[in-house]
Amino acid sequence: MVKIRLRRTGAKKAPSYRIVAAENHFARDGRFIENLGYYNPLTEPATVVVKEERLLYWMQHGAQPTDVVARLLDGKGGVTRKAVAIPKTKVVPEAVAVAVAAPVAAEPVAAAPEAEAEAPSADATPKEPSN
Repeated sequence: MVKIRLRRTGAKKAPSYRIVAAENHFARDGRFIENLGYYNPLTEPATVVVKEERLLYWMQHGAQPTDVVARLLDGKGGVTRKAVAIPKTKVVPEAVAVAVAAPVAAEPVAAAPEAEAEAPSADATPKEPSN
């Protein structure tokens, strides 16, 4: 699974980070697929620069931002997880969809005559017993 996460760069006690797309099993500061931007927490206010079109591309292809990256993106006012969410829909073959839909539509029709048989109608007059 591809994650959008921070890759630490910079000197000791002076961190800066690159925002990268990387496989989740790659090391934190190891291999990555693509550099998407950078984050510098030492500036006031913190600097966040992102290539938004590439970030959208990766998120639309299933990449998940880590919690820290999602918080940085939300604070920046740019792309968010919710804005790029792709609805997960099941593709149902037409034959299965028709087979499933047919019994559901038939049940209310079949139940209606039974209900009429159980409940006497208001028009019916009571029959007198014949002796």
